[in-house]
Amino acid sequence: MSSILSLLLWLPIAAAVLLMLVPRRFGAEIKVVGLAAAILEFLVSLSVLGHFEEGVAGMQLVEARPWIPTWGITYSLGIDGISLWLVLLTALLTPVVFLSGWNAIKKHPKEYVIAFLIMEAAMIGVFIATDLLLFYVFFELTLLPMYLVIGVWGGANRIYAAIKFFLFTIAGSLLMLLGIIYMAFLHFHDTGIWSFAVTDFYGMHYRSLATEALLFFAFSLAFAIKVPLFPLHTWLPDAHVEAPTGGSIILAGVMLKMGTYGFLRFVLPFFPNATAKYGPWLIALSVIGVIYGALVAWVQPDMKKLVAYSSVSHLGFCVLGIFALQQTAIEGSILQMVNHGLSTGALFLLVGVIYERRHTRRLADYGGLGATMPVYATFFIIAVLSSVGLPGLNGFVGEFLILSGSFQTQPRATILATTGVILAAIYLLWLVQKVFFGPITNDENRNVKEIAWNEIAAMVPLVVLMVWIGVHPNTFIRKMTPSVQQLLTTVQNRGGAVMLTEKAR
Repeated sequence: MSSILSLLLWLPIAAAVLLMLVPRRFGAEIKVVGLAAAILEFLVSLSVLGHFEEGVAGMQLVEARPWIPTWGITYSLGIDGISLWLVLLTALLTPVVFLSGWNAIKKHPKEYVIAFLIMEAAMIGVFIATDLLLFYVFFELTLLPMYLVIGVWGGANRIYAAIKFFLFTIAGSLLMLLGIIYMAFLHFHDTGIWSFAVTDFYGMHYRSLATEALLFFAFSLAFAIKVPLFPLHTWLPDAHVEAPTGGSIILAGVMLKMGTYGFLRFVLPFFPNATAKYGPWLIALSVIGVIYGALVAWVQPDMKKLVAYSSVSHLGFCVLGIFALQQTAIEGSILQMVNHGLSTGALFLLVGVIYERRHTRRLADYGGLGATMPVYATFFIIAVLSSVGLPGLNGFVGEFLILSGSFQTQPRATILATTGVILAAIYLLWLVQKVFFGPITNDENRNVKEIAWNEIAAMVPLVVLMVWIGVHPNTFIRKMTPSVQQLLTTVQNRGGAVMLTEKAR
């Protein structure tokens, strides 16, 4: 099964190339082929899960082939407990996107399907690449399809939002590229061998703490923009509001996680001393983001913008858990990345459902929908309770692990961040009350069509996973534990992050 990751990577691209040859007039058939390819991709990801061995810390299903041998660049893939669930999340949300937009996407359906298939492959490449330059290629490749999705199928201000998204993210990425090249140069200077293998940089000794700090900030800026961390978040609400429903699902569900994944995979093990020194800065920004995002979400009159700002708040918890440098907190952070993809992806899907029927996202235009759309209301409330962190659903487990673990190393920051849990309950339950309860004051809400079959089909797997993770979280956690332990050992052995001790744990 050594080529299973290549199959996972290239299957969506092969489907996209095939669809390029199909004339546009076969729009319905193109949607069917796109959905079939996305479902097949998900089945392949389940095969990856089936071949994944528990108790193994390092990379599994490894593939490595020379790509540009002169410069030590290889086509190398691998998967471990840190990346496993993010790969499966990506494979799950792509068919959800196609199902949710089955009837909504009427303009250029061929190009829409192709864009998402290429984007899926690029995002999976980000999570399984074990060569740093290969990772960067996939990291950048995700930008173009999302830029087109926002710019072609987005709302009235789509061009502004698409350009802002592109400029913000590519600015940070280019600094990271300079850092990657400089690290390869340092490795060549020390060993006489060119290499971009991720593992070769784990043992690197920098000429000074200042050099390590500069590289730390080059990488951290790229990932902080992608998360996005306060105050680098301003592109996100615009992108979400203008993006079509499918774009918002993938942007929130997967693409933002590329930032938190980058912190775990590269920043912590590459720059342990800089992490120990400057990590508290990122913790402070994450806590500000948790509270700021929640407060701004509370006052939003636009349903989609409210959910967008909730992402700023919820992903602040993930960054806090990562830089707490404590095993329980990091495991909770990885799990919460998946949880956020499920719950916030579901919320964006459901906001899109009602927007397609009413063509408005203003909270003031709704009220009493619980009586006219009971099935839709049920799905919406489950997604909200998942996002709030109701015990028994997935959000509770992730937040509890992050906060309980972070409190052991960062008690003050954790106490402040906990206010975000309270604020999330306020603004999300307020959203539910405004949309679904009370009298129907707008006659247009009396005859709104109930959620359709394709939208139900998209929601069911998300709801099932929300409940499953809430009840059986160890199904997910036990596969990531060895990799997290190895990560913390790597950071500790390299001399940084003194707080990593059994006592702190």
